[in-house]
Amino acid sequence: MNATTLSSPSMQRVSALMVEVFQKLLMAAGLVFIISVIGVQSGLISLDMPFIQKVLPAEEVEEEADAEAIETDTPAVEVLAPRLRGAMDYVTRRYKVSIEAVQPIFATAQSVGKELHIDPLLIIAVIGVESGFNPFSQSVVGAQGLMQVVPRYHQDKLPEDSTSFLDPVTNVQVGARVLKESIRRQGGLEEGLQQFGGAIGDAGRRYAGKVLAERQRLEQAAQRLRAA
Repeated sequence: MNATTLSSPSMQRVSALMVEVFQKLLMAAGLVFIISVIGVQSGLISLDMPFIQKVLPAEEVEEEADAEAIETDTPAVEVLAPRLRGAMDYVTRRYKVSIEAVQPIFATAQSVGKELHIDPLLIIAVIGVESGFNPFSQSVVGAQGLMQVVPRYHQDKLPEDSTSFLDPVTNVQVGARVLKESIRRQGGLEEGLQQFGGAIGDAGRRYAGKVLAERQRLEQAAQRLRAA
């Protein structure tokens, strides 16, 4: 009996073992693939995990990522009126702040101004005079944020989903309501501005004059943009 004949059963056993191992590897890979797909779809596994990038086909990863982007897409920021866009350009240059920083402020002034029937540029002018567009500004008497709202007096005006007067959007929402209330109580714009600025005893109405002068500059900037 030659060597080839003697080794034949051994070779068959090795081949069978290799086939069995290969089948188990395929089953394991299939199981991992199924678990990965289920995990991604259920949100338990992130597409950013390295092993997911290796297990899932590239096309499927891209499809899942696109679907996730659609589901988590944030609402579009409110479109500003041309008048406010011109004023915003002026503010970015005068106060040396970025468009990205002031755009939400202008959008909030526009929406709350419409709600309260207040000129948005008046709100923006108050912000310029009060804080120079520094959202973290705080006075010695505790007035905070863009419109220098005093928290202990205006907790009732906080939106339900916010607890911080230093949040720029919240501060403008609350500050605009305080301004509206001051104008209503005092019976006029200049008188209301004086109360808002804590200068009601100033016969010269210097605070109101500063705010109205700033609003005029904002209006002129808006007109220049429309004329361009």
